[in-house]
Amino acid sequence: MEAVLETRAKGYSLGETVQEEIFDIIDREADGSDSLEGFMLTHSVAGGTGSGLGSYFLERLNDRYPKKLVQTYSVFPHQSNETSDVVVQPYNTVLTMKRLIENADCVVVLDNTALNRIASERLQMDKPDVTIVNQLVSQIMSASTSTLRYPGYMNNDLIGLVSCLIPTPRLHFLMTGYTPIVAFDKQAVSSAVRKTTVLDVMRRLLQPQNMMVSTTGIRMDTHKYISMLNIIQGDVDATQVHKSLQRIRERRQASFIPWGPASIQVALSKKSPYVPSAHRVSGLMLANHTSIRNVFKNSVDNFDKLRNRMAFLRSFKEVSTNIVDELDASRYTDTPPLLFLFLSLFIERVKLHMHMCLFRECVADLIDEYEAAERPDYIDVCVFRICACLDVYACFCTQFMKQSPQYCPLFFSRCSTFPGMYMRRRETTN
Repeated sequence: MEAVLETRAKGYSLGETVQEEIFDIIDREADGSDSLEGFMLTHSVAGGTGSGLGSYFLERLNDRYPKKLVQTYSVFPHQSNETSDVVVQPYNTVLTMKRLIENADCVVVLDNTALNRIASERLQMDKPDVTIVNQLVSQIMSASTSTLRYPGYMNNDLIGLVSCLIPTPRLHFLMTGYTPIVAFDKQAVSSAVRKTTVLDVMRRLLQPQNMMVSTTGIRMDTHKYISMLNIIQGDVDATQVHKSLQRIRERRQASFIPWGPASIQVALSKKSPYVPSAHRVSGLMLANHTSIRNVFKNSVDNFDKLRNRMAFLRSFKEVSTNIVDELDASRYTDTPPLLFLFLSLFIERVKLHMHMCLFRECVADLIDEYEAAERPDYIDVCVFRICACLDVYACFCTQFMKQSPQYCPLFFSRCSTFPGMYMRRRETTN
């Protein structure tokens, strides 16, 4: 089966062979930029190229440009594996999720299930092809960057656009909604689209059928908005936006987290003069919503189904040897050849199994993080984690000072100021 070869490991190893050529292009473009803010990466997390090659360059971009923002538009696979051509897509998805959690600053989640549902229901297409789905994705990307291409007095830079949506570093997965959605061959036909107002656009953006993340079987009223930004394009008056926000607030159409500000942020943007459009107003919603964890949970469930059967594991060769250093087949070279071969295969399987478990636990922690964000004591939990990390840091520094006092000036000169102050404060208290 050719689908078995479409693994993340194959794409990851491919990145090692082509990195010099690609980074020569990236470095040349970065050096020619007047004010480089960050990078945008578009990829799929299910296939071998999008997951493996995308993960590799996501890591390298973080290492090469550590102070630049990295935003990704990540297309997640269908909720059901029956419609997929890649049988190992649960493995690819979970392995890529760990890189998105650790190396990306902002991830815009685009669900293939929702994209195909919108194409079939809203565009009246029986079998939407890849071209239609890609056009939906490009429409989302174009609208989300409109405030950067047509800057105004607010949200005119990438960092300012993202910072208002991400309260904590781990909660950086965003869902999108767009309205009105019309067939692309009817963009210039005015009779195909009814007239829209700002209130209509902002109200429809809150409806699940306009969201690019599948919410089938999910009660949206049981989940919370962490943050929300509506980008309204067209000829819009600020008073209309204020009245629309007031109407939505009165009807309580959006439920927010108890520990954060319950406000819908709005950015006004111009329409592109080069793209014909029949509707006067259009809108894009970028929202940080706790229901997005259901997409991750579905990926973990599909991952467990394959891993419990140990299916298609031989196609994954990317195994970190430093995970279990004590498991090394070279220690058993004195054993008979047949037993040595058996031990080698067994140790390789154990390493791969533990490697997969580490990646799965990272995604499971993210699911728990979004679930904890719905509770009022989420801030207290975050403060407790920071204090626990500082306690570990203080203990380490204390032991280091006792064992290697000659290196203390060099060590503390390279450390951040606040943990050192915290350590000295604890020593004074004790």
